[in-house]
Amino acid sequence: MPSLAGLELLASAVVLVDGAGQIAYANAAAENLLESSLKALSRQKLSAQFLNPEELEHICAQARQHKFADLRQDLTLERAGRDPLHVHSIVSALEEPRDHILIELREHLQHLKLDREERMLDQSQVNKELIRNLAHEIKNPLGGIRGAAQLLEMELPPLHLGQLREYTQVIIKEADRLQTLVDRLLAPHRRPHIVGDVNIHEVCERVRSLILAEFPTGLAIRRDYDASIPEFRGDKEQLIQTVLNIAHNAAQALSARIEAGDAELIFKTRVARQVTLAKVRYGLALDLHIIDNGPGIAPQIRDRIFYPLVSGREGGSGLGLTLAQTFVQQHLGVIECESRPGYTDFRILLPLP
Repeated sequence: MPSLAGLELLASAVVLVDGAGQIAYANAAAENLLESSLKALSRQKLSAQFLNPEELEHICAQARQHKFADLRQDLTLERAGRDPLHVHSIVSALEEPRDHILIELREHLQHLKLDREERMLDQSQVNKELIRNLAHEIKNPLGGIRGAAQLLEMELPPLHLGQLREYTQVIIKEADRLQTLVDRLLAPHRRPHIVGDVNIHEVCERVRSLILAEFPTGLAIRRDYDASIPEFRGDKEQLIQTVLNIAHNAAQALSARIEAGDAELIFKTRVARQVTLAKVRYGLALDLHIIDNGPGIAPQIRDRIFYPLVSGREGGSGLGLTLAQTFVQQHLGVIECESRPGYTDFRILLPLP
């Protein structure tokens, strides 16, 4: 049998089927797609995985008769109790071993996801450059405005000092408020990236204690941890800030449910295999979910939640998720969100050693 080791690195699912239709090999992506291990799959026919295998079986039969070099076709493969798979299939017959068929399945959703991640990465880079330049442009005149207001206050006549000082203080305080905002915009680019060994569950537990200290009643924080996740190199403080920003936003959005006493946050960790992060393929990745049962993100801002100064909360700065995205990208990872009423899931993927 030809060497199949190289197929483990592919993002698309690859299955080798013998003459009897049984699965002889499946790469890691195929195990993920079919939600089963190679050990379990190797005892089954590929057709047994689907409720409507007729079209796929017909293609395989044609391949065995060498009616084509390879056939490419879009298929919808239905599964019992699971969502159907919408895939692009590439089927080809092998010379050796005889009657063996190589089937490659590429999920349409995976292609859409990769395209979306690339767009988000490009947009994030543009946003960061824009914000950095804008913040620097604001910073210099802001200092001049504050300094001029202070000098003006010193020159006010004593007779009217009490009355006019109120106006100079408004200028100074508003200048300080804008200065704080500018500093927060520039903070991710200024702060050094301190790398050390990180245990993601220590990060989650630290955030959990902080959230429960602020919301001691009405909010339950449930853990769903995979204890096998190894430590990895990263900036622990940045990751704590990332998870805290997301969890704190969620807790604030849960205010109505906290009053009702049924608010819930879930910290869920898993290991993802063979994932593409920021256009780079990794064998293993941390898959961290922060899930809440709140009202969901408003549809009009759902596609812009990671943009700076975009907030769904009255009085929010709109910087929490922007900082979270910046810190995740500094760890070579990606952050994404799925939201609907009653369910919001922020997913962070980071490469593992």
